Amino acid sequence: MPRIPIGQARPAVVTYVVGDDECRSYQSVLEFVGRRWVGAVLMAGSQGARRFGQYRALVPGISDRLLAQRLKELETYGLIERTVIPTTPVQILYQPSRTGAELVEALQPLIVWSANRPESNGHGNHIDRAGSPI
Repeated sequence: MPRIPIGQARPAVVTYVVGDDECRSYQSVLEFVGRRWVGAVLMAGSQGARRFGQYRALVPGISDRLLAQRLKELETYGLIERTVIPTTPVQILYQPSRTGAELVEALQPLIVWSANRPESNGHGNHIDRAGSPI
């Protein structure tokens, strides 16, 4: 938590001292969610249990190898639960854990915000929806 001297009012915008546990935790989450395909895979599972092929259809462009790797990472971090259904053939379902659902909920405002932002032209320059440089 930021340090505010006694007798001073709490500022409207809280700034964190680099090195605070909250700052490190926040940065860690942003780096993980920002990894290629992690956010897309999390969002694809946000509507409930899905099979591998359903994830693949909802995240176009991801390879089977990378999807399997991301699902395993999300399971390792406790964000996705893997359920094996002993049928013939065996069915494996992936669904967000309680923590994963909380993360998806926390990401919703960022998704809305990003949908309203100018788009990048792929060269680090931003363009508005009409194609004009910003």
